[in-house]
Amino acid sequence: MATATNNNASSFFFILMDLSGLEAAHGWTAIPICSIYGLSLLGNITIMHVVKSVPSLHTRMYLFLSMLSMADLGLSASTLPSMAAVFLLGQRKVGAATCFMQLFFIHTFSVIESSVLLAMAFDRWVAIREPLCYATILTTKCIRAIGLATVTRSAALHLPLPVLLRRLQCQPVNLLSHSYCVHPDVLRLASSSTRVNSAFGLFIMLSTLGMDAILILLSYVLILKTVLNIASKAERLKSFNTCISHICAVLLFYTPLVSLSMIHRFGKKKLPAQLYMLLSYLHFLVPPMLNPIVYSVKTKEIRIRILKILHPQKL
Repeated sequence: MATATNNNASSFFFILMDLSGLEAAHGWTAIPICSIYGLSLLGNITIMHVVKSVPSLHTRMYLFLSMLSMADLGLSASTLPSMAAVFLLGQRKVGAATCFMQLFFIHTFSVIESSVLLAMAFDRWVAIREPLCYATILTTKCIRAIGLATVTRSAALHLPLPVLLRRLQCQPVNLLSHSYCVHPDVLRLASSSTRVNSAFGLFIMLSTLGMDAILILLSYVLILKTVLNIASKAERLKSFNTCISHICAVLLFYTPLVSLSMIHRFGKKKLPAQLYMLLSYLHFLVPPMLNPIVYSVKTKEIRIRILKILHPQKL
């Protein structure tokens, strides 16, 4: 007897979701989406170019900032293809293999960004707690090892996801909740048991984003303790001011993520689906756009170099 489900990933498709209530306004919704991507690409490429081209910026803090920009570019590039297809071309159909590949890269770069934010928190703690030993603790070799470990951890943990998803049975056509593929959304549409997939996804979440968030919080507890022990008020303000940009980046990344988790666990049935979708878009689209702006405004060296690029004759 024929069944409505199929195990072959090449035999079923996913339908990407347009913005709820704005399905007929592709021309208008494409404008802010394209603007966000344009600002993300321009801002992060500019940050990387400035750090690479100015020898005086080849320091630990700016190397980590370049890593953050690379993670932001990767995250933007992961969501861009499907969102461009939906909002610019009106193409919402995507094959399972393509969907699984996209969610692998989205989750991988999301965890890479979280790891870089953790590394930057550690960098700020060492710089404030042990300023005399800062250069000997965070050597260039150490920073390279941190970058390699960050990429390796994220990629290795997410490699099993597409393999596990291929085992699931799905309907021939499946309607997603977003304009891109993410792991929880795909699991929601499975018609077979998702116990293994859910357990593995929860393990990844807790061992990466969850652990990183706790360690970042612990880093700032230690930073605050160190800063409060500084006798001079001016020095306390100066030390804490070096953390403002990083705190903004952490809040931009984790606030929508925590809100999504709370809604998914406790309030998804009580709150409108549009709120869940909005928070998801904020989590994946806003940090890559705003991080370069925050660091350009709050970091004097970056701001001066960007102004020199924009107005070379005035500086």
